[in-house]
Amino acid sequence: MKIGIPREIKEGETRVALIPAMVGELVKVDFQVLVENGAGSRAYFSDQEYQDAGAQIVADATSLYQQADVILKVQPPMFNEVLKAHELDLMRDGVTLIGFLSPTTNRELVERFLAKKITAFSMELMPRVTRAQGIDALTSMSTVAGYKAVLLATQYLGKFFPLLMTAAGTIPPATVLIIGAGVAGLQAIATAKRLGARVEAFDTRPAVKEQIESLGARFVEMELPKEAEAAGGYAREMSPEFIKKEMEAIGSRLPKSDVVISTALVFGKKPPLLITEEMVKTMREGSVIIDLAAEQGGNCELTQPGKVVQKYGVTICGPLNLPASMPVHASQMYSRNITNLVKHLYQAKDRQLDFSDEITRGCCVCRNGELVSEIVKSAFSRGG
Repeated sequence: MKIGIPREIKEGETRVALIPAMVGELVKVDFQVLVENGAGSRAYFSDQEYQDAGAQIVADATSLYQQADVILKVQPPMFNEVLKAHELDLMRDGVTLIGFLSPTTNRELVERFLAKKITAFSMELMPRVTRAQGIDALTSMSTVAGYKAVLLATQYLGKFFPLLMTAAGTIPPATVLIIGAGVAGLQAIATAKRLGARVEAFDTRPAVKEQIESLGARFVEMELPKEAEAAGGYAREMSPEFIKKEMEAIGSRLPKSDVVISTALVFGKKPPLLITEEMVKTMREGSVIIDLAAEQGGNCELTQPGKVVQKYGVTICGPLNLPASMPVHASQMYSRNITNLVKHLYQAKDRQLDFSDEITRGCCVCRNGELVSEIVKSAFSRGG
């Protein structure tokens, strides 16, 4: 069975789905690995490194897609401007595709999967179960995003993060507010604390209070409902009344915060609006907002995805694809996740997929021309 690793063509994408260190693991279990020429170059992995690891370098995307039985990607397939063809059109019918596929928000792409009878596995749909921890790429990439968000904040904030005792006087630490204590939020807390900031954090899930405090941050209190956490550990979509109370709790901290890092997402839905324009007006001039929900619409009313804007003296950053800004380790982490998934999917001697397994079934979008994911079906029924 041949596994193909194409060069990512989305603008700004620097990651590669498989790094040379993981090639050997697949070769050991009798996979043949094909890598498009230059696929790892933007993550600083050379073709020679792939060859030394046992991969075969293929000259171009067309040749790769025509040979591969299983295709590993980072980004969803898209139109290739150089070849004037969609990546899906270059693939053979019935192949298996694994990657971040955005299936709940890209109905047209899923319909093309169905038409070509592609078996598609989406990394976003990975079940949040203990057995899948080593395959959970969302967690890996959120770790990168949470870390890099704090570094972005240091770039735009005109202050030191740590307490400094200098000959010119004592400089107090910066105050950082983290909204949302999922993986990205917790990593942001840990990173801001390492840099010496005074850190506060807010989340709608009572269970994370202990995690926040264990990292040395202060938990922003408010009355929290028991049903704040959905199945699988995701935050649940809240009522307008609750969000209003949430915004009041956040709003009370904004005038005292130098940096706000917002990470609040609801799986498969638009992120909640938590910081209004009026709330931004209450912040001190020189403050910074890093909105990690920008790609899905943003938690701040003034966020412009992919841009850095200044309003009322506040810098508002809406970064896109932060993991691509750290391609070496982001590729390393993603590559481990996707290698673990491939080995899980094809562990049977005959390479047959076992759809009675909750991981295999849970992350599968479609197979043999049929939509199988209940999550995707539900999104489409709502008009997604």
